[in-house]
Amino acid sequence: MDVNEYAVLDAVELARLVRSRQVSAPEVHDAARSAIAAVNPTINAFSNGPWEEPLAYEDTGPLAGVPFALKDDPGCHAAGIRYRYGSLLTGRGITYGHDTHLVRRFRAAGLGAVGITAASEFSLGPDTVTRVHGVTRNPWDPARSAGGSSGGSAALVAAGALPVAHGSDAGGSIRFPSSWNGVVGLKPSRGRVSPGPDRQDGMGFALSQEFVLTRTVRDCAALLDVAAGPMPGDAVVVRPPQRPWSQEVGAAQGPLRVALCTDAFSGTTDPEVRRVAEDVAQTLERLGHHVDVAAPALNWERFMDALIPMAGVGSYTLIEAMATVAGTTPSANTLEHATLMAYDYGSAVGVQEVLGFAGAVNVIAQAFGEFFCDWDLFVSPTAQVTAEPIGFMERIGPNVGFAEWLHAMLERLGSFTSLFNVTGAPAISLPLGTSATGMPVGCQVAASMCEEALLLRVAAQLEEALPWAQRRPVIHAAS
Repeated sequence: MDVNEYAVLDAVELARLVRSRQVSAPEVHDAARSAIAAVNPTINAFSNGPWEEPLAYEDTGPLAGVPFALKDDPGCHAAGIRYRYGSLLTGRGITYGHDTHLVRRFRAAGLGAVGITAASEFSLGPDTVTRVHGVTRNPWDPARSAGGSSGGSAALVAAGALPVAHGSDAGGSIRFPSSWNGVVGLKPSRGRVSPGPDRQDGMGFALSQEFVLTRTVRDCAALLDVAAGPMPGDAVVVRPPQRPWSQEVGAAQGPLRVALCTDAFSGTTDPEVRRVAEDVAQTLERLGHHVDVAAPALNWERFMDALIPMAGVGSYTLIEAMATVAGTTPSANTLEHATLMAYDYGSAVGVQEVLGFAGAVNVIAQAFGEFFCDWDLFVSPTAQVTAEPIGFMERIGPNVGFAEWLHAMLERLGSFTSLFNVTGAPAISLPLGTSATGMPVGCQVAASMCEEALLLRVAAQLEEALPWAQRRPVIHAAS
């Protein structure tokens, strides 16, 4: 298989070619290695790998032979593979003797992992830059950030090196890099994808969800078909789909009530980003949906007052666990500055502050639950800005505390994404526009709990109406 052919095909098509024996799985993986070799020296998107041979997978799975990568993230691991989590704290790396449930499902589907993608340290930051693996660059403009924390996965998928890659999302870490790199990123409903067997409550109150980043909506649906479903011991089990999610792509969809929100709950929204969301709203109206400007009432400052202590506790707990396993000590020598701030802050959080977050979660979940009684979809920008220059978070300054740092990050980037981690409802980022300088602009479409089918039907409508497949970054394996 020619690398130029491979780099523009999605996972569903690659699997079809393998299944029909028009190409062999080893030929596909050879093409993947060539594609990775063409782009990775520039974008630097792996923390471990790429490997000569993929991890073992079932060759009878629905996506058998499709190249894939796992994120360097504490929530999802493969047996025998070294994970450093973007941190000097883990020394030479941590290995596990077993797969997580999700990795077992990836293998059973036939996905052949070829490496571990770079992420921000312990997946806590919005810029994939660490002392361990260096700088991960955006393939649309290598001077700009690929975002975080799933920056390596987003960059590889955008650059045509891989059709799909694993990611995780505790505040927008799938959707935010998807927007900046021009790919598709779904955060499923809380409980849709099992976090077990090692973790049930990632970053507190199950804010974090595991899934993938893709280039097409049909790949997103196909991966949800293989990744979703409860496992024994799961703390949260949600309503199953009425039919496979793959059947939702291209399925008929009647008129919907769509709420458009372009005013960030905090900070401001860049005019170019706002324009893309408004264009998407006009497209939805042309498709027969009713669109109006609306948003649930939300006290952002009260939300942040509750979220910041919980984020600190989650960071402290995770870092302590990793330090114990690795036999190291959290310090300025082993942690990035922002991560050390989170660790120190979290160590001093009291019980009352944690309980305050529980109350805030309930208030926000109730507000959005009632909102979705009147509206079917919530459409907004994904991030408030297009891709920033590498190291953009350093502008906040070295002397601010963790609360100020997180406040600044979410005001700039996470006003629209973080709320759906709190509510648990599904949200998808679609690459539906570009800026004047040609950078991707993502639009987020969200729905009420367990409504992934609705999101996928509408996402497929938008993909057809506002196609993005013809757009390629300057760093691309098929260039």
